[in-house]
Amino acid sequence: QVQLVESGGGLVQAGGSLRLSCAASGRTFSMYAMGWFRQAPGKEREFVSAVTWSGGGSTYYADYVKGRFAISRDNAKNTVYLQMNSLKPEDTAIYYCAAANSYYSGSIYDPRYDYWGQGTQVTVSS
Repeated sequence: QVQLVESGGGLVQAGGSLRLSCAASGRTFSMYAMGWFRQAPGKEREFVSAVTWSGGGSTYYADYVKGRFAISRDNAKNTVYLQMNSLKPEDTAIYYCAAANSYYSGSIYDPRYDYWGQGTQVTVSS
């Protein structure tokens, strides 16, 4: 089992920045990747970004955040970060951290990861 705890959400004006953190505990050695998804009211959960946990750490971004968001990891702290810049009102959502274990057979873009955090609210005002 892997436990995930997010932090860093909040209210920010359009054009501002926030940094989300997700700390993992438990069987972190078995992780394949960690990612961020988001869900706005009335919408389905959607992919934001992900990073693989071994080696150099490949990164993945949704087109709508590419160039504005940056994902990074700290393996020693078992923590993944999402730096969000140039925020827009349409970025408003609950942001969820997720982890996929080494047996994960789905796409890195699909919200079918094995473990999920409780979510953190990000609100961007216009």
